[in-house]
Amino acid sequence: MKIPDNEVFLFASNNERVVLTLNRKDFKRLHRWQPTHAGITICTDDANRNALAQRIHAAILVSEPLVGKLISVVRSVRRII
Repeated sequence: MKIPDNEVFLFASNNERVVLTLNRKDFKRLHRWQPTHAGITICTDDANRNALAQRIHAAILVSEPLVGKLISVVRSVRRII
């Protein structure tokens, strides 16, 4: 069962929970619509879940407290020369 983004957002806000999502576009919109929330962390997808978790952790550490913040965690790009 898919839960609509606005319902996830409202549930998280009402329960003082931070949202962690890959759905960047919709949650940016929801943040603009209601900037009072416990925090939203948006991520780019990465098959290397361990690396993604490490980037999320690092972003949260430097951004605390998270209340009202939209944090963007992006996958690093490696260039081969």
